[in-house]
Amino acid sequence: MPTHFFLAITTNEILIGVGALLVGVAIGWFAIRSISGGTIRLAKRDAQQIMEKAESESEAIKQKIELDAEREAGKRRKELEAEVSEAHAEIKKDTARIAKREDSLDQMLEKLNERSDKLDSIRQDIDKQHEAIEHEKEALLGLRSDLTQRLESVSGMSAEEAKAVILEEVRQDAEHDANELVQEIIEKATEEAKGRSREITLQAIQRFASDHVSETTVRAVRLPSDDMKGRIIGREGRNIRALEQATGADILIDDTPGIISVSCFDPIRRAVAGKALEKLVADGRVHPSRIEEVVENIRTEINEQILKAGNDAVIEANIRGLHPKIIEAVGKMHYRTSYGQNVLRHSIEVAFLCQIIADQLGLDGELARRCGFLHDIGKAMDHEVEGTHPHIGMEFCKRYGEKAEAVLNAIAGHHGDIPSTTPYTPIVMAADAVSSARPGARRESMEMYVKRLEQLESIATEQQGVTESHAIQAGREVRVIVDAKSVSDSEAFAISKTIATRIEEEMTFPGEIKVTVLREVRAESTAH
Repeated sequence: MPTHFFLAITTNEILIGVGALLVGVAIGWFAIRSISGGTIRLAKRDAQQIMEKAESESEAIKQKIELDAEREAGKRRKELEAEVSEAHAEIKKDTARIAKREDSLDQMLEKLNERSDKLDSIRQDIDKQHEAIEHEKEALLGLRSDLTQRLESVSGMSAEEAKAVILEEVRQDAEHDANELVQEIIEKATEEAKGRSREITLQAIQRFASDHVSETTVRAVRLPSDDMKGRIIGREGRNIRALEQATGADILIDDTPGIISVSCFDPIRRAVAGKALEKLVADGRVHPSRIEEVVENIRTEINEQILKAGNDAVIEANIRGLHPKIIEAVGKMHYRTSYGQNVLRHSIEVAFLCQIIADQLGLDGELARRCGFLHDIGKAMDHEVEGTHPHIGMEFCKRYGEKAEAVLNAIAGHHGDIPSTTPYTPIVMAADAVSSARPGARRESMEMYVKRLEQLESIATEQQGVTESHAIQAGREVRVIVDAKSVSDSEAFAISKTIATRIEEEMTFPGEIKVTVLREVRAESTAH
């Protein structure tokens, strides 16, 4: 085929392809335009609907807001009208109250005006009366002058001379009356002072009176048998020497059956020796090493009892702020006696007597009680230190912190060794004398002693089943013998308890009383 044929065919194909392309493009353009036109119309229609709906909703919301605003405004208007009404009512009340007060003030003002007018009238009357009084006063002065001149001419003395004479007579009369009154007052005061002092002393004795344990410088220790004396003496006297050396007391062994005496001026050493001897007798083992052990144990026990007695006494007397050494010395006074009177009980009694007397005199009762409690503290160590017990006691208390001048002066001066610098020292002297001299304070008389023993035996004999009763050991023990046929062992114990209870309730006695009930059966027969 020729070449131009192929070229013609190729050109035609190209033209046909271009035309087809153009036609496709045109068709696509028209298709796209038609599609986009429809979409735009739909979008415009939807937008129009949305706008219409939004306008209707906004109109509804607007109407609702307006309605709510009108409703709220109406509500607020009513509240304001109510508040205004209340305010108007309060204003009316205040106005009425003010008007009422104005009326009251007007009335008061009228009354004040009336009173002012009355006062002006009264003042005018007073002025008139004052003028009249002044006129009368001038007239009286003139009359007095005339009378004075007449009296001077009649008496021959001037007014000053007459006044001096009258005053001298009045002074003499007054001095005479005053002297009589002073004498009467002194006599009455003296009589009242005597009566008052007796009353205070008797009242103090009545309000506080206690019994005291009577002891001596010798203590008796009972033995179960006389064989024990030999054991206490020991081989060549080694046991008794060991006991005397350990205790510092004298052990007296004589022919008195069943008794060994302990003698010592120091009451504490005497108590240690006596208790140690009692324990050795009860134990039965008596040799030097055992004696030393027992004495040491008893000494420790006595020291504990001293501290307990001191603390108990301080609590009983209600004394505060004492040094432990002073309390220990107070406890030692429990083992010291003076003329048979326990010094510790005596000190407690003097303390309360001092308080009672001081209270009656309007002084410090607590300070007076402290002065009386410590006044005999020197007796706790006067056998160890040289000097009188008032001086020893004052130095001892001063050394251990007692600073009150009244207490120190009362301790040192309650026997008149030094001058009294406070009123509490004479009070302690009086209370000390009362406590020492009152009935029952010192060693009891023989009559009272016998009466106490008879009362002991009488109480025991009154019990059913008792056949005999005997008070022994100076009234410290009562032995009761009962009928073995009518009283059993258990009833014997009950009888001893009953007797002890009655003695505690019905009797006053120092120390303690032991009640021993004996019940035994004796079988007897006779051989012919």
